[in-house]
Formats: sequence, structure tokens, C-alpha cells
Amino acid sequence: MKNKDAISDKVFDIFKWTFLILFFVATLYPILNTLAVSFNDGLDSLKGGIHLIPRKFTLDNYSSVLSKESLRQGAFITVSRTVIGTISQLYVTALLAYVLSRKEFIFKTPVTLLFIFTMYLNPGLIPGYLWMRRLGFINTFWVYVIPGMLSAFNMLVIRTYMNGLPDSLSESAQIDGAGYFKIFYKIILPLCKPVLATVALFIAVGHWNSWFDAMLYNGFNERLTTLQYELMKLLSSVTNQGASVEDMKNSGGMVTPTSIRAATTIVTALPIVCLYPFLQKYFISGLTIGGVKE
Repeated sequence: MKNKDAISDKVFDIFKWTFLILFFVATLYPILNTLAVSFNDGLDSLKGGIHLIPRKFTLDNYSSVLSKESLRQGAFITVSRTVIGTISQLYVTALLAYVLSRKEFIFKTPVTLLFIFTMYLNPGLIPGYLWMRRLGFINTFWVYVIPGMLSAFNMLVIRTYMNGLPDSLSESAQIDGAGYFKIFYKIILPLCKPVLATVALFIAVGHWNSWFDAMLYNGFNERLTTLQYELMKLLSSVTNQGASVEDMKNSGGMVTPTSIRAATTIVTALPIVCLYPFLQKYFISGLTIGGVKE
């Protein structure tokens, strides 16, 4: 009986690791292929056959991408909205979560239900646009920050984590004369680093990858374009293979829309990829919130 169990376990392990390896390869290959194309000569890339290693190594694609004024301006706006939007939303959401996690707040249940209600109803695209125009946010930078300053889902995640903290910490601080704001800044926030880092990563990725709001609210304002919106326009130009000579030539080399797309994709994804390892330990612990009840 034990031999049968051991054999079944080995068979299961073989299938498990085979599946995981295939899944890993299927996930990693498109990224490595895009990276190889981005470092390959543009005209040579049109021949195909590039997999994991560039056939004709060149930096012309990245030189062309970094020389575009629209991409540089989009990168500046994207970094600005990511930093400001992440900090502002994280602060406002954490402050609201703290208020709704306090047992002495008698309206915490109806207020929480009100925010949950907003998660299931969306006013729609046209009413949202009209509302943004009435508030004067069209063709402004703050349309990227203020409308999304509060997230009901993130508030529930942070509140759940705060509810798991011992009440004795806050009670001891109140006995020593600390007010609610002092308790929030000195006790609650330091203890909430895992969940705050997790939510901050969610918010930052959302801001970094967002392009639809730039197209909808600031589509005709080149000063407020975003990096992802410029990438979207570049990726959608599939019929623009016959680009102008000025766009094709760069530092004596040749680039094509295919190679430019690959280089732009790597440039836009690289900051988030570099950020993730620093938040990984908080990200993993934050995802286990509510997973175990003791």
C-alpha cells in the first residue's frame, strides 16, 4: 500500500513539475522574444526567425524611442501621475479604512455598505465624461489623480488588515493621551506596512498601465499624454509599416515599426519590473490577508 502511495506521489510530482515548467516557459518566452527583437536590427527583424537571441545586435531601436519628444513627455506625465496618484490614493484610502475599522465609530456599517455599493454600480462612460467636464478636469493633469483618489476595494483590503491588529495597542495609546491621528500615524501605519505595500503596488501598476483616461480626457493635449497611451497608438499603427525615411533612419542604422514597438514595450514595462523585487516580501504577506482565521 505504501509503495502504491509512493508511486502515485512521484507520478503526481512529475506531472506537477512538467506543467509548471511548461507554464513558466510559455509565460517567459514572449517577454524574452520581445527583448531580443528590441535589440535586433529593424530590417533584419522583418525576416523573422528571431527567438531568444538578437541576430544583429543594435541599440538603434532604443535610441529612436528615447529621441521621440512625445515618449519623453509621456514618460514624465506617467511617472508624475504614478507617484502623486499612488501616494494620494494610499493616504486617503488608509485614512478612511482606519476610521471604518474603529469600533467606536457608530456609522461604520452604513458607510462601509455605501462604498461597497459603488463597486457594483458604474455611472457609465458618457455621464462620467460629462461630470469630469463639469468639474473642470478635462485637459488637466488632475484628471489622472483626483477621480481615482479613493478605491472602495483597496479600502476594504486595508480595513480587513487593520481589524486584525490587537485593540490593546490603540487602547494603551489612548490611556497615555494619544489622539486618533497620533495613533494612526505612530501605531497603525507602521504595523500596516505589508498591506500598504501591496496596495501601493496595485495602485502604481494601475496608474502606470492606464491609457484610456489619457485618450478620453486629454487625447488632444500632447503635453498631457502618457507613456502607455503613446505605446497604444504605436501598437495600433499596424498598417504603418511604410514609415517615413526620417522615422526609419537613426544613427546610421535602420529601425522599423516592429522593432520600435518591441523597444517601447520594454521601456514601459521595465520600471514596474524593477520595482516588484523590492515589494515582493510585502506583496506575498499582503496577499494572505484573511486567509487564516485563528
